[in-house]
Amino acid sequence: MRAYKAKDNVQAKAYYTDRFYKSPQVPKSPPESDEVFNADLEAIKSKFEVLDSFIQVEQLVVFINPQDNYKVLEFMRDELEYSQLSEMSAIDWIADRGGFEVFYQMLSMNKRKRVRIKMFIEDGEAVNSVEKLFRCADWSEREMFDMFGIEANNHPFMKRILMPYDWSGHPLLKTYPLQGDEAAAWYEVDKIYGKEAREEIGPEIRDTARVDRYDSDRFSRLGHEVPKGTKITGDEPEVVQPYQEEGGVFLIKKFDRDSTTIVDDPQR
Repeated sequence: MRAYKAKDNVQAKAYYTDRFYKSPQVPKSPPESDEVFNADLEAIKSKFEVLDSFIQVEQLVVFINPQDNYKVLEFMRDELEYSQLSEMSAIDWIADRGGFEVFYQMLSMNKRKRVRIKMFIEDGEAVNSVEKLFRCADWSEREMFDMFGIEANNHPFMKRILMPYDWSGHPLLKTYPLQGDEAAAWYEVDKIYGKEAREEIGPEIRDTARVDRYDSDRFSRLGHEVPKGTKITGDEPEVVQPYQEEGGVFLIKKFDRDSTTIVDDPQR
């Protein structure tokens, strides 16, 4: 049984107040301290330029030039037995260095070793896609583009994977607005159309539980449920369905045969 720790006000205050807080560095050791890592590093150096290298948390970290990422990963897969790309993403360093640190986490099952390939790119610079080397990079590169705005050249389908296609901005950038729902409700309107369009367009509806019975797809309309995509012709039979409306008032929804509207018939 774990020892109990008091949880009073555990979320009342963050342990740091600086938005760009940097956690303390984990100790590093030279690659020469591990025979396998040292041999792998020398093999990489014989083919490519290595900007920096060290061992951290029992993993070899190698910094390379961005234009070499595809060939380096291909060399590690085919020559050094690092057959798996277990993870890839980026780190936002725009505030300090004006760009991103892109990393590829490589795993060798034969050697039981992990190597992290890193490279620094400028803000707005694209990277070479490694999807042809590792199929798992397909979604990872799309996620990196979606969250950070980093494009991968020669990717088969470089589209957003989490956010809607028409979403403006990239949520994991440290410049992304974090003022809460009220600010976020106006974020896209302000960014795309300008604040002067607020009155005309209105705020974004951010209630995920909201059901719109007048949805254009006619999906699950309260009081008159029909299959998704059903076309309303006006010849449908009258439907009476009681349900609870706001304020605790029960309403009867009747479908008007002569139009595509629904009329309210309040009943207590």
